[in-house]
Amino acid sequence: MQVKGRGAVTNPTHRFASLQVEADPDYLPDEDDIPVGAKTKFWDDQSRSILSRNQSPDIPFEASLNPYRGCEHGCAYCYARPTHEYLGHSAGLDFESQIFVKRTAPELLRKELSKNSWRPQVLALSGITDCYQPVERKLKITRGCLEVLLEFGNPVSVITKNFLITRDCDLLSQMAQKNLVQVNLSITTLDPELARLMEPRGASPELRLKAVELLSQAGIPVTVMAAPIVPGLTDHELPEILRRAAEAGARRGGYIPLRLPGAVADVFQDWLSERFPLRKEKIIARICELRGGRLNDPNFHTRFTGVGKAADNLNRLYAIALKRAGLENERCRLSLEHFRVPQPAKPRQLGLFE
Repeated sequence: MQVKGRGAVTNPTHRFASLQVEADPDYLPDEDDIPVGAKTKFWDDQSRSILSRNQSPDIPFEASLNPYRGCEHGCAYCYARPTHEYLGHSAGLDFESQIFVKRTAPELLRKELSKNSWRPQVLALSGITDCYQPVERKLKITRGCLEVLLEFGNPVSVITKNFLITRDCDLLSQMAQKNLVQVNLSITTLDPELARLMEPRGASPELRLKAVELLSQAGIPVTVMAAPIVPGLTDHELPEILRRAAEAGARRGGYIPLRLPGAVADVFQDWLSERFPLRKEKIIARICELRGGRLNDPNFHTRFTGVGKAADNLNRLYAIALKRAGLENERCRLSLEHFRVPQPAKPRQLGLFE
C-alpha cells in the first residue's frame, strides 16, 4: 500500500521476529484505513562509540561515521535497509520513518581521535545512511562532526545525495585547502518524476547538480556517482548523468549497479509492483543478468560491478561516457600529514608562572 511521501510500499516483518502477521489478501480496506502519510519518529541512539569498522577489500576505507540510523530519504532500493532489522524494526516503512539519532556523535568522535591508539586515516561520512538527510538541517550533527575533523586535521570522504551539504561549504572549503575532503554525490536519475517515486525525500536531480556546481566553485573536489544503476530503468541515463556532472564541475565519476541484499530485495520488488507493474519482470530479469542469475551477488570484487556480458557492456558504456565527459576515474588521495591532536587550553592562572 503506497504511503504518501514514502518510498517503501510495505513494512515486512523483520527476520528476527518470532511472530509474523500477514494481511488477508481478500480484505479491501476502507478509505479511512488507508494511511495518507507516516509521521517520522526520532529516537535517541545511546551508542558509546561512533566509528564502524570494515575489512572489505573492495571498499576504499576502513572506518566510517554514521550520525543516523535509518534514512528519511526513503529510497526504495537502499542497500542499508536490512540494517534496521538489528534494531527490531522492518526494512520497509520503518527504515524511513523510525530514525535513530546519535546526538553525541561529535563528542564521541573527538574522544576517538584523541586516543593514543588512533592512526590518522580517511573516514567515510557516512557510508550507510545519508548524513545529510532532512533532520540534519535542524540537528546539525554532521556539521559538528566536520568541525571536529577540521580541528584535528583528519581527512574525510563525504557521501550524500542531498543539497543540504552546501550549507557546510565554509567548513568543507577550509578542509579542501589542506586536501582533507572529497564529496561523493549520488545521482540516480535525471528524471524528476522518477526521482520523486524512487527517492521521495531526496533532493531533486537539478538540485543535486546545483550542489555539484556550488561545491566545485568553493574548491571542493566532487565525484558524481551514478548509483545505483537500475538495469531496465535508469541504465540508459549513465552517459547523460556523467556529462551533466562534468558540466557542473565534478572532477570524477563512478557507477555501481543495483544491489538487493537481504530484505531490500522484497521491498524493491514490492515497489516495482506498485509503481512499474508492466516493467517489473523485465527489470528483475536484467538485474539477475547482471548478478549471475540472482537478485544479489554478495561476493567481494563483483558485488559493485556485476558479472557476465551484461556487466561488461555496462562497464564499456561507462568508460566511453567517462572519457567523453572528461572525468577522472582514479580515487582522490587525501592528505594525512595535517593530523594533530589539539592541546587543551591551559588554565589562565598557570600562565603567570611561565
